[in-house]
Amino acid sequence: MALAFLLGYFLGSLPIAFWFGALRGRNLLKEGSGNPGALNAYRVLGPIPGLMVLFLDVFKGVLAVASGEGLAGNPLGGLVGGVGAVWGHAFSPWLLLQGGKALAPGIGVLLAVGPKLLLLALLLFALLYAFSRRPYRAALATALALPLLAAATGHTLPHLLFGLGVGLPVALRHLKDWDRQ
Repeated sequence: MALAFLLGYFLGSLPIAFWFGALRGRNLLKEGSGNPGALNAYRVLGPIPGLMVLFLDVFKGVLAVASGEGLAGNPLGGLVGGVGAVWGHAFSPWLLLQGGKALAPGIGVLLAVGPKLLLLALLLFALLYAFSRRPYRAALATALALPLLAAATGHTLPHLLFGLGVGLPVALRHLKDWDRQ
């Protein structure tokens, strides 16, 4: 299981948005929101690079789950690999433990683990956003609710822990934006 986590962490840690910026002579850590993620890439680099980063970041999450499952030889390895990918994206060693908000790889992880779980998370986010009109608060609350959503769809303790492992880094990365619109 440790190898599944480490492989997922490595895949998730690859700073795709930062590299896209560097290829265009831009430093996403110093431009826009300073976040090396898909949304800042979209804002700073434009729609095509931003959408490419989004796709690749989602793919990192899917690949981490598939690789973890293949490495461990069971679905639990996929859960562990997915958790690693989200932590790797949020705390990338390539960027001295800076990282993105981990939403895109988190979406990929949820998609690979169970589309029903992804759908529930998206519905909760939409509901919270409609109520608060604050996307960062809605993302933070959804991340904190993820263990319950994962346990409700997977019905096992590993799914509860998976939800905690995926939700915690996303929540940590959104805390600083609590008052942001």
